[in-house]
Amino acid sequence: MRASGKKKKPSLTAQNLLEDGYQPLTPDESLKKEIMKRINHLKEKGMSEENIYQSLFPNTILPQETFESLLSALLSGNNVLFFGPPGSGKTILAKDVWNLFPKRVYAVDGCPVQDDPFSIIDKKFGKVLPACPLCQSRFGGIEHPQLEEFNHEEVEPSEVPVKLMTLREGYGLARIQGSPEVFPDNLTGTLNIHKLEEIGDPTSPEVLQPGKLLQANRGLLLIDEIGKLPRGTQNVLLQALQEGIVTPAKSRATFPAFFVAITNSNIEDLHNINEPLNDRLTNIYVGYNREHYKNRKIIEMSVEKKEVFMPDIFFESAIYLMERWRENQHISHELSEVGSNRAMTDIIKRSQAYAFLKGKEVVEIQDFQEGTTDSLVGRIRARGGDSYIRNHQIIQEFINEELPRSLERAGKEYWCRFFFEVLKKDRAEGKRVLKEIETVRASPEIVMEALKQGSSLKKFKKYGTYILQREDWKGAVRKEKVVASVLKLQKDLKVFEEKDILGEKEIC
Repeated sequence: MRASGKKKKPSLTAQNLLEDGYQPLTPDESLKKEIMKRINHLKEKGMSEENIYQSLFPNTILPQETFESLLSALLSGNNVLFFGPPGSGKTILAKDVWNLFPKRVYAVDGCPVQDDPFSIIDKKFGKVLPACPLCQSRFGGIEHPQLEEFNHEEVEPSEVPVKLMTLREGYGLARIQGSPEVFPDNLTGTLNIHKLEEIGDPTSPEVLQPGKLLQANRGLLLIDEIGKLPRGTQNVLLQALQEGIVTPAKSRATFPAFFVAITNSNIEDLHNINEPLNDRLTNIYVGYNREHYKNRKIIEMSVEKKEVFMPDIFFESAIYLMERWRENQHISHELSEVGSNRAMTDIIKRSQAYAFLKGKEVVEIQDFQEGTTDSLVGRIRARGGDSYIRNHQIIQEFINEELPRSLERAGKEYWCRFFFEVLKKDRAEGKRVLKEIETVRASPEIVMEALKQGSSLKKFKKYGTYILQREDWKGAVRKEKVVASVLKLQKDLKVFEEKDILGEKEIC
């Protein structure tokens, strides 16, 4: 049975959008609108400025001024270059921008680069965001060589089929991992062999397989390590940022490539970015957090408390250790990754792994020492000669000197927070608590009894309750073992031997 020659009428057309009062937006305008909508909504809920910024970028913990700078750039319609030390959160921040980007758009049904319908039917918008040559040929009724004669007014809106689509990988989102092997064709596109066999004309736009820049049209382009792209590839990107178009090497037609570009680079690669390209990017420094509580949030977001119990003192110690390393402004390139957020969280994971391998329920000091050493040494960028041996020695000397200090500081802080927040600096009450702590430490088996309702060790119970609340442990280890483990660790760190532990002098 022969198919009918009738065309099926599209269920949604550009005419419907016209009648509904649809207002087309460029990608940067769309992102700006979404940002303002979210900010206003959060303000109406009474949220503070700092919390608003954190809500917009929930997977990234950074100084408030970094978020402010980024929002200023995005609201201004700028493309962005994040630069800073390794492991400071640049890539995650770029992904947070994508999560913020509105995903639902109207596109011409059948268009390989998701054209906005108004690029075809509206002359003014078509100048800003031009339609691809395929859509111009398809709806303008003209051959490819005469595409410059395309007239928006001759297009019948009711004949332009429209679909409501979700921007996704390859369709409004494109990601590029910078390396010397990323050639211009990766960005502009390659020939579709099947289409070429069908059409026979290698210069026809119909045979083009869209590259990364065309895949990003109307959405977001994410480039990791932009400084590692070859100069020729950078020049192709520059054309897209300057003109919003791409001209593939083997094509006679120009395609639209209008997107928001979010790129990043480590500091040592900045000199590899050519100046005209860098001029098209708003440079935003993404560094490590100076606030201790924000570094703590990074660990909490990245590490699950699971197979083995790890006292909170170790978490705090890992942060203090990293903050101390970052104070060194003269570290070599081979050690730049050592102070990263990845290293900080890996210390916790490695320490838990060592305890797990030894069949322990609780992480101990030796596990923490081994986990810290493995994590930091494992981030040396090995080079020829004796550079690895020298860098290994630098890290080992740092660990030997600073790890005991960070543990001691974290152990003292644990008690100090209890003394300040629970006991309100009541020295007399503090003495009574310390006396009962000493009693329990002398007989660890009575910890369970001491934590029970009606225990005679009411002062100790205050501290035991504080430990359980702070640790917030939900694993298999019993609560009495959690308390006993923290007490043992503080004993090993000689916390209760501090003469100023009751606040005679500031020790925290």
